[in-house]
Amino acid sequence: MKKVLLFGALFAFLGLAAYAQDEEKVTDEDLTKYANVEVTFDNYVNAKTDELKAMILENEIFQGGGRYNEIKAAWGDEAKMTEAKITDEEKAAFTEVKDFQESLQSVLKEYKTGLIMDEEILGAGTYNKVLAATKDDPAVKEKLDGMIAEMKAKQEAEEKDIPEPTDGK
Repeated sequence: MKKVLLFGALFAFLGLAAYAQDEEKVTDEDLTKYANVEVTFDNYVNAKTDELKAMILENEIFQGGGRYNEIKAAWGDEAKMTEAKITDEEKAAFTEVKDFQESLQSVLKEYKTGLIMDEEILGAGTYNKVLAATKDDPAVKEKLDGMIAEMKAKQEAEEKDIPEPTDGK
């Protein structure tokens, strides 16, 4: 009798699992939202990377980046820093860049978490559902990757189509 009950319970559980799995099917809308978050986040990372590059390249102290590399190579070694004749002004500028770099990881994490947790943008449930589906089904991962690539290509095409500002001539 126990075996019959266990057997029945097993089938009931499998039926529930199959039903729950159907409830968790990833829709095209879910994939689109997820892809949009990935593209938005990628754009944000690129903007922050450009900001970091500008901090280095546009700062006269770093002489187009060459001096920055010298300071970076000597940083933390007093003998090398003395040999490279690193000034207090250069130390301050380098520290500013270094602090920005160190803050980037937490800034990026906070930004992406905000996108994921916002129910209007994606939502944690949808994020987890799509993430699990991409791990379980290579076809879903392939479809998502295609959507992301398509969104990026469309965005790049739109950026190229933006007319250059005129100076009134």
